[in-house]
Amino acid sequence: MPLLEKLQKDMVDAMKAKDEARLSAIRMVKSALMKEKVDSMKPLDEAAEMKVMNSLLKQRREAADMFRKGGREDQAVKEEAEAKLIEGYMPASASDDEIEAAIAAALAETGITSAKQMGLVMNAAKAKLAGKRVDGKVMSDRVRARLS
Repeated sequence: MPLLEKLQKDMVDAMKAKDEARLSAIRMVKSALMKEKVDSMKPLDEAAEMKVMNSLLKQRREAADMFRKGGREDQAVKEEAEAKLIEGYMPASASDDEIEAAIAAALAETGITSAKQMGLVMNAAKAKLAGKRVDGKVMSDRVRARLS
């Protein structure tokens, strides 16, 4: 089932259950996806959906950190709950072992030893992990560590 259809169904379920927090988060996700669809003027493919979802997830995590630093624990908890809901609509995360294996394979495949060409290694490793969710910062830190 396409993501927008699944969101619509879950939105109706949340309305029936009178779950305001879940309903609000689903509306936010659906709104972001619809905006991307309108902006791109073509139907969303899976890669475009995941790009939007990753962006929303990153925003929620950063907002939770900022609220914690500002002493707003209640808002931080709300943001983390929204992040958890967003993660539920995304593919499973790649494990540490899978990330390490992809980086090793990318390094062997490209033959790169210089940190100046780190982007090529990152792209090759991401290609090997297609269909799985990977935190770009974690991967870049690991690639940088292997290249230095």
